[in-house]
Amino acid sequence: MTLFRASTAELRLRVADLDIPCLIGRNGAVAAAEKREGDGCTPRGRWPFRAVLLRPDRIVQPPRLTLPWRWLRPDDGWSDDPHDPAYNRPVRHPHDWSAERLWRDDGLYDVIVVLGHNDAPVVPGAGSAIFLHCLGEGGPTAGCVAIARDHLIDLIAMMEPGDALDIG
Repeated sequence: MTLFRASTAELRLRVADLDIPCLIGRNGAVAAAEKREGDGCTPRGRWPFRAVLLRPDRIVQPPRLTLPWRWLRPDDGWSDDPHDPAYNRPVRHPHDWSAERLWRDDGLYDVIVVLGHNDAPVVPGAGSAIFLHCLGEGGPTAGCVAIARDHLIDLIAMMEPGDALDIG
């Protein structure tokens, strides 16, 4: 197992000999037990890589990708409503509950690595859609970890089933 480490103090993501700038949640980082939906915090902990989502009109499939993956669709979403039975799960729009749209114009979600935060089991209100995704033009994230798109494309080719992101 390879650990990818994100330092919330230094705003760096490290693996092997790579040392990459990253951004975290706009309100910093909190212990996973303190994470709440919409708090703008990145949960500290070790989160396994679950899957990769790629936007087909902006990304070419990397030649080596061993994690489960699929192409994003324009109607893809991720439930962020703690009352939704599908909370912290992928959904399709239109959706009867609040759900983030994954097909975005700003490029943040051209590549998404789904992290295993609050998914085994899902606890309503303990945070949803914690991803490793592309860095945008703006500042911090809503709770995810973000790095430059080119770096993320390189990293997903290194990721193996069983690997994890250690956020500390």
